[in-house]
Amino acid sequence: MRTWQVERRKRTKHLIELGGLIVKAGIVDLTGDDRATILGALIWMADKLNSEDGERARALWAEKGREAFEKG
Repeated sequence: MRTWQVERRKRTKHLIELGGLIVKAGIVDLTGDDRATILGALIWMADKLNSEDGERARALWAEKGREAFEKG
C-alpha cells in the first residue's frame, strides 16, 4: 500500500471517530441533524477556547468527557 493511501485511511478513521463523538454526545438528535447548528456550536466552542476563559473551559469539558467515557 502506498504512503498516501495509508495516510488517507488514518485521516478517514480519525474523522469517523470525531463524528462518533458528535453522535455519542447526543448533538445529532438534539439539533435534528442540523449541520449549520452543529458547526455554529463548534465555532462557538473554538471561540471559547481562544478566549481568556479558554483554559477553564478546557478543564471543565475534559472532566465531563472523561466521565462520559467512563460511563460507556
